[in-house]
Amino acid sequence: MIVHGKEFETYINYQRVSERINEIAERINIDYADKTPLFIGVLNGVFMFAADLLKEISLPVEISFVKFSSYKDTTSTGNIRKLIGLRENIKDLDIIIMEDIIDTGNTIAHVIEMLQEFEPRSVEIATLLLKPDVFKKNIPLKYVGFSIPNKFVIGYGLDYNGLGRNLKDIYQLKDL
Repeated sequence: MIVHGKEFETYINYQRVSERINEIAERINIDYADKTPLFIGVLNGVFMFAADLLKEISLPVEISFVKFSSYKDTTSTGNIRKLIGLRENIKDLDIIIMEDIIDTGNTIAHVIEMLQEFEPRSVEIATLLLKPDVFKKNIPLKYVGFSIPNKFVIGYGLDYNGLGRNLKDIYQLKDL
């Protein structure tokens, strides 16, 4: 598959993604059985993961979204810009932050820092993808779908300069 002149190959098919999301949802349903968590999705990339995950959650939940940006082309810039913020009162709530992918951890650290100012009861992370080779933060990640190498991926909500989010499978930049 060619996107913006770069070649990508299938990396994780939708069937595997769906199975793993169901496993994560089962754990959340057990861990939060007596609670009403607020799920906060980090846009734009999380929209598919959030939709599929939340369809499998059998608990009463609230849902909100925040939007940050730190990518330019295929690399993280390290500069996080807040684009859309949280409007709910989260004091004493159990929060589950949903991310599409965590690489360096800069964005998720920023989100957690922002949320801690409002005194939630708890904050956990659910991410579809993690790049452990470049993850620089000492942040516990409770729900991780897949650990992947430090290669650029698109599909299933992830994009390359705006394209590829709608792809059902996850694709990896092909080695030349």
